[in-house]
Amino acid sequence: MSTLRTPASTPRTTDPDWWRNAVVYQVYPRSFADTDGDGLGDLAGVTSRMPYLSTLGVDAIWLSPFFPSPLADGGYDVADYRAVDPRLGTLDDIDAMIRSAHEHDIRVIVDVVPNHTSDEHAWFREALAAAPGSPARARYVFRDGSGPSGEQPPSDWVSNFGGSAWTRVPDGQWYLHLFAPEQPDLDWSNPEVRADFEETLRFWSDRGVDGFRVDVAHGLAKDLSTPYRPSNEHDLPLDGSDPLYDRDEVHAIFESWRTVLDEYDPPRAAVAEAWAPAPRRVLYARPTELGQAFNFDLLEAPFDASAFRTIITRNTAMAEQSGASSTWVLSNHDVVRHATRYGLPEGTDTDAWLMTDGTSPVLDRARGLRRARAATLLVLALPGSSYVYQGEELGLQEAAAIPHDALQDPKWIRTGHTVKGRDGCRVPIPWTTSGPSFGFGSVPPHLPQPADFGAWSVEAEDGDPSSTLSFYREAIAARRRLQQGEDLTWIEGGADVVAFARHDGWRSVTNLGTEAVPMPPGEVVVASGPVTAGELPGETTVWLV
Repeated sequence: MSTLRTPASTPRTTDPDWWRNAVVYQVYPRSFADTDGDGLGDLAGVTSRMPYLSTLGVDAIWLSPFFPSPLADGGYDVADYRAVDPRLGTLDDIDAMIRSAHEHDIRVIVDVVPNHTSDEHAWFREALAAAPGSPARARYVFRDGSGPSGEQPPSDWVSNFGGSAWTRVPDGQWYLHLFAPEQPDLDWSNPEVRADFEETLRFWSDRGVDGFRVDVAHGLAKDLSTPYRPSNEHDLPLDGSDPLYDRDEVHAIFESWRTVLDEYDPPRAAVAEAWAPAPRRVLYARPTELGQAFNFDLLEAPFDASAFRTIITRNTAMAEQSGASSTWVLSNHDVVRHATRYGLPEGTDTDAWLMTDGTSPVLDRARGLRRARAATLLVLALPGSSYVYQGEELGLQEAAAIPHDALQDPKWIRTGHTVKGRDGCRVPIPWTTSGPSFGFGSVPPHLPQPADFGAWSVEAEDGDPSSTLSFYREAIAARRRLQQGEDLTWIEGGADVVAFARHDGWRSVTNLGTEAVPMPPGEVVVASGPVTAGELPGETTVWLV
């Protein structure tokens, strides 16, 4: 009989199902808190804010990549999977952060990036120095080019960041990168790649990490047989036939990962970032694989009752089918913040809007925040885990007016300066009302903050019962008291109303319309905005008992 591995640090409670209904707070470390005065957030900064996260009431934090990286893509180009970027700290710092989290009974999920490495990873440097056909190159996807002299890319595949998905090296071969050229794709048909990454999972699990968020989980298995078939890119088919994404073969990889994750007591949790159609996304969440998969449907949905009901019904059914629990996300490091999306006219092209520095169409900030709070309270009432992106608890809007010379997202360069990218949601968050970086650090930060950020800071909102921060604290605390099981019973409430009951009859009622509707009977536990006797205002959610 095998012995379960014992991590170096563990939380005070050891419920193996903690992830099923957790509130998880996403930390983008480089933009969270800077303790060494270099303008870049660091791991000591995360540790210093652990009391804040505990007061917020979250069950876990998800750390975006903190590994050594040349930052061609905000840390998602990893040069060493078992180390810490010196600009962010040391292994001792991550150990201290994990211990502090566990002392506050907060679990730690780390972001792993298995589809590609950085071009500065030791393996890729070795591959460039090796000959075509060598074992070093076999860890990546190197191919000869097309055309009489191999001067053309092997296929017409397009990078997610624009331009060809192939880059040529000096000896004439080409390598595949589904993202930036600085992010060469690993070849997951290579047993050495699989074995090495399983050791990475053990390395972090042994240090006390409680789970993993798996970047581009749907991209690991690729059909590289010739002639190369065209890819539908982001318009994925429903049958898993695309040569690059969401292939059936990927699930054998995650089955082997589950074996590794189950070496621990409790088993390590995992959640897939799988941009796959809903019927296939459920496969990644099977208990024999990662256990959960992100539900991104609300990131793309309008503020509309019918859309919300459809998405909730579909995803709760899929969770039941897979034996997992659903995940609910309104904002993250890749999309325009939902307080901004909801304040723009329906159908707005946010990429085009960002190119106007957020001036056209005009953003209704008050309406966006009102809707964001209503949507947040609705989501927190749902069965499953809820993900909160840093700063949304302050009601932060997208930083749309970042000067062009300060942009860092590779999309800006790869699209010929036609798409600003994701920097606007990655701006360092404000902690104080004043200072060179509003309390983020002692010097201006790596991305410029809006001039009005102080008004949205933790210092400005802390202690104000009407603030968004106070609202999040109240809602998360009420959720912890009320949330039991994964039941949901729909309640009829009208065309613009989304209403359902949970365990022991507590109810969530959201009026997504603009006109007030009659308030259902019951005591209001939490409200996303002001309510009057007998009426539920438009764009407002209440919880009732």
